[in-house]
Amino acid sequence: MGAWTAMLWLIEMIDQLTRSALESFGIHAWNTSSLPAVFVAPLLHDDWAHLAANTLPFAVLGFLVLLGGYAAAFWATLVSVVVSGLFAWLLSPPGTVTIGASGLIFGWLTYLLLRGAFTRNGAQIAIAAGVLLVYGGVLWGVLPTQPGVSWQAHLGGAVGGGLAAWLLHGRSRSTRS
Repeated sequence: MGAWTAMLWLIEMIDQLTRSALESFGIHAWNTSSLPAVFVAPLLHDDWAHLAANTLPFAVLGFLVLLGGYAAAFWATLVSVVVSGLFAWLLSPPGTVTIGASGLIFGWLTYLLLRGAFTRNGAQIAIAAGVLLVYGGVLWGVLPTQPGVSWQAHLGGAVGGGLAAWLLHGRSRSTRS
């Protein structure tokens, strides 16, 4: 997780040195040619403050997701990124460009919360409780409360994280009942 976090900082350094040229690779709402940007946008940030705000939750929640195994972390990340990006692309006003890791962060957050509920594993429930205690307040970010902040990506990330938790952990439990 440290390497991924360092990569975000390196990418922002390159973006700053190129006078924000990388930000053009963000998700351009309603522009079908920018749909591949769904996979790149979480790596890009508007400025150092934007990246700094995302760094700690990215590192902590990403580490906690990785504790569940690389395969589950890969799928939780992929589903969160894709659903977050599609929500930003579809629900943002035309002409809007969305960048940043916060959609993925919201995906990891809801994944961790629901993974504990679905698995009914004591350790996973403890992680979910800790995550809720520390980061639960950010869930208000799925609402359009702050101009310039993509609630669309946050909401999509939360939906994606919930979907990933259900696909990876919920379906197997429900078939046993």
